[in-house]
Amino acid sequence: MNPPAPLTGLEGYGRNIVPMKKLVHICIAILLTASVHVAAGQVAATFSGVITDTAGEPIPGVNVFIAASMTGTVTDDEGNYRLPGIPLGTLRLVVSRVGYTSQYRDVFVREARVYTFDFQLDIAIYEIGEITVAADNKRWKRQLERFTRVFIGETPWAARTEITNPEVLDFSSKGGDFRAQASEPLVIENRALGYKVTYFLNEFVAHPTGWRWDGEPLFEPLAPESPEEAAHWNARRDSAFYGSFRHFLLSVLNDQVEQQGFMMYSRPGSRRAPGAATGGGFGRGSLQGNERFPITAQEIIRPGEGTNERILDFEGFVEIVYTQELEDKAYLRLEQQGFRRPKYQTSLIRLDKGPTIIDLKGDTLDPYGVTFYGGYFGYERVANQVPKEYRPWID
Repeated sequence: MNPPAPLTGLEGYGRNIVPMKKLVHICIAILLTASVHVAAGQVAATFSGVITDTAGEPIPGVNVFIAASMTGTVTDDEGNYRLPGIPLGTLRLVVSRVGYTSQYRDVFVREARVYTFDFQLDIAIYEIGEITVAADNKRWKRQLERFTRVFIGETPWAARTEITNPEVLDFSSKGGDFRAQASEPLVIENRALGYKVTYFLNEFVAHPTGWRWDGEPLFEPLAPESPEEAAHWNARRDSAFYGSFRHFLLSVLNDQVEQQGFMMYSRPGSRRAPGAATGGGFGRGSLQGNERFPITAQEIIRPGEGTNERILDFEGFVEIVYTQELEDKAYLRLEQQGFRRPKYQTSLIRLDKGPTIIDLKGDTLDPYGVTFYGGYFGYERVANQVPKEYRPWID
């Protein structure tokens, strides 16, 4: 069965999409095999260290984990931690405990050996926001709904994703900005994908035309209530991976862009219209300027300093079209385009900080090195996230 022919523009509606899950599974297996450091036996590094306060006293019970993964531990009574089985490549090592200021270290693991990372944590000073659950319950509930729509997302799966400890949140508004902060990690139960997510939120800011947040999730699989639920979770996790930014990066790394269902276009003359996102966030907006040119993987990626790294490097915006899935109706309503038929899923990315390092697993050294400007990458948020080590199950 052959993949559908690529569109020449964005006006097609995908009427000729054919079921090709098996074919995609075979292709992704080849793609992942080519990414040698995903293979079993390559995950051999170990992280260890001690975490103390500013007086040099050990801190027990500190969460130590790899951001956006299922790999984590806590420090013992002497402040020691040990994390074995760390994959080679880029990652963010996070340490966090209630009452202390969180810290992180971005690491490129190039050798299978023991790495020692010690941390010294400061006492955190938590400033209570003006809108708390105790002080103004009705207003707080309205703000919680607003926060949830932005943070969890507005996809169909968001309805089955719940923050189970919302009382740790409080909110403030100033100059048109809506801010949220959490006194403890958010605990999120995603019954659509089957994960418990502990989210260590550092900052959240939303304004009328965009939003940004800084924080790190730690995933833990939920126990399915039945074999049918487990099967549904597996299927949805596959769907969450296919067409994602990680899937796209893996296809670029292995020069499999078209084979994996993507098309890429350069938008060199485009300018960001008012309303698009800045920094490491997302936003609604449009690009001014309609010129676009098809590009290949070799035009946006080049070798890095080591054999295990590459440099993602391009000017302006890159438009990414995923031809294996159509837009959700919910997405069209959100974009106030419910009058038209769904098209292929389209996203816009930009390197606001310049070239960024990526590894062969599709991870960026700087987690915020690539900015999503609207489109599908920005639409699918916490409710649609799977752990960074997740790969589709192959029959």
